[in-house]
Amino acid sequence: MVSLSPIIVVAAAACLLSPCSSFQAAQTIRTSTLSRQQYTPLFSKDEMSNVDEYRNGVTEFLSNFMQRTPEEAGENVDPLGNIDFSAPKVGKMTLEKLAASLDAELYEKEWFVTGNVNPKYFDDDFQFQDPDVKLTGIEDYARGVKKLFRQDSRAEIISCVVNTTIPNTITVTWRLSGGVNIGPGLDIKPYICYTDFTVDEVSGLVVFQEDRFDIPGWDILLSALFPFLIGKITAPPAPPVEPRVVKMPVEEKKLFGIF
Repeated sequence: MVSLSPIIVVAAAACLLSPCSSFQAAQTIRTSTLSRQQYTPLFSKDEMSNVDEYRNGVTEFLSNFMQRTPEEAGENVDPLGNIDFSAPKVGKMTLEKLAASLDAELYEKEWFVTGNVNPKYFDDDFQFQDPDVKLTGIEDYARGVKKLFRQDSRAEIISCVVNTTIPNTITVTWRLSGGVNIGPGLDIKPYICYTDFTVDEVSGLVVFQEDRFDIPGWDILLSALFPFLIGKITAPPAPPVEPRVVKMPVEEKKLFGIF
């Protein structure tokens, strides 16, 4: 395990600003005289294959301190080998039915942290973008999420509904908790996230995803670095999520004179 200096730990903790690695609070590292050669990355830059674009230098630098996956460590294991990323896409349905279907799937699979997505709902050119990274393709998104989050993390779904103010949008409200695989690992104070899925009017598939949070980035950062501040200077953890009974919508079938 690589030993990280305090300044690297501060910068790494800023990855918690977004479930897909937002690092804006780590800008102080840019003025540091720290030499990159002083630390041995957990994997080489060439092994980072699932990010289209790093939108700031800090994010790109800190990606070198993410822990290896079994594949990268030379093990013949694909953690997402059970997913058929070339599976046929789902037929177009109403936004309400799509929201209910995504609700049931997400409630069971929690793919915002597990990466265990169902590709049939996503366009081939699906994009995820936040202030720091840009990803194209649901497979790259899934593998990035799987790699970032410690696998005791949770994405507990509170609701998944059609957004009444933004056209062609489904909004998921969920509680994030657990940790991320940066350096020795960092815990996440539970907080509430909002994910907006943009749905293509023609195909009915999800083409874009954007995430929002109920607390500011500095709160997430301080809570990760100094847990004793939680509930004093920073906000308390988000309350537990009440269990729900969530069912997949029933497929409508035509009856041809048979009752």
